Amino acid sequence: MNYIGLNGVPVRSSEAVVSVMDHGFMYGIGLFETFRTYEGHPSLLERHLERLREGCLQLGISYQPDIAILRSEIAGLLALNGLRDGYFRLTVSAGEGPLGLTAEDYEQPTVILYVKSLPPVAPTLYTEGKQLWLLQTRRNTPETKVRLKSLHFMNNVRARRELSEYERLPDNGGSRLPSEGVMLTEDGVLSEGITSNLFFIHEGVLYTPEIETGILPGITRAVVLELAAGLGLSAREGRYSWGTLLRADEVFVTNSIQELIPVTRLIRRHSEEGEKEAAYPACVQVGSGKIGPFTRDLLDLYRKKVGANADSDL
Repeated sequence: MNYIGLNGVPVRSSEAVVSVMDHGFMYGIGLFETFRTYEGHPSLLERHLERLREGCLQLGISYQPDIAILRSEIAGLLALNGLRDGYFRLTVSAGEGPLGLTAEDYEQPTVILYVKSLPPVAPTLYTEGKQLWLLQTRRNTPETKVRLKSLHFMNNVRARRELSEYERLPDNGGSRLPSEGVMLTEDGVLSEGITSNLFFIHEGVLYTPEIETGILPGITRAVVLELAAGLGLSAREGRYSWGTLLRADEVFVTNSIQELIPVTRLIRRHSEEGEKEAAYPACVQVGSGKIGPFTRDLLDLYRKKVGANADSDL
């Protein structure tokens, strides 16, 4: 990363600084959005900014982005960094405040626009997919009614460290597939991945954990639910167990950078409290072990909609 945006001004990342009195640094008060560009155009930017605005309002952070200026900043950073397309993170940190908690609004937030190259994608990612590990780390309860994409990311970091331990095992679950981890809620139902929302398909019905499980209301998640009807898929949001997931015909995870990624293996290395050791198998192949037909169709439809309408709200 060479250049980033700091309060609307492009600066070298090595020279960018944030005050030690910024309450984003001191108390984790701040939010962020991640999105990508297609042919230089930011994908679903209006939706990301709307979620960001709503979250800032709840935290008392005064932030009203000018979407035209932001698009210009995105284009400028792509050019400065020699990128045709990029992975962007827009962070709004609370800004400076006194030492100690305050109930005052934050009138001068720190706004940072990070950019880097899109992650390299193996040709097999969208055919053979990922393996999904059931983690022991539980999804924490959000501080607000609906989870915010906040700077307080310790739960996700703990989950990522747990997944890294599994990936370092000699057999890595018996596969070379890339991995994602899924967390259960405190009462033992499926929530979401470390950096993704979870979906599964069974007998022609699309299922995903409900927002009330404390998951992030993902932008890609919302678009997938909207597109499902076009494929004749009825969609249901609810509370589902790991055992239910094992019976799925297709499984996939979503995020704004990698779109829809098929899951072709489900793995667990531990039993839940009070559960018999043999209650579930340690590893289950999903479907044929390749991307399923509904997942493929949803991915194609998503790419057509988002790629063709990257700057619009669909």
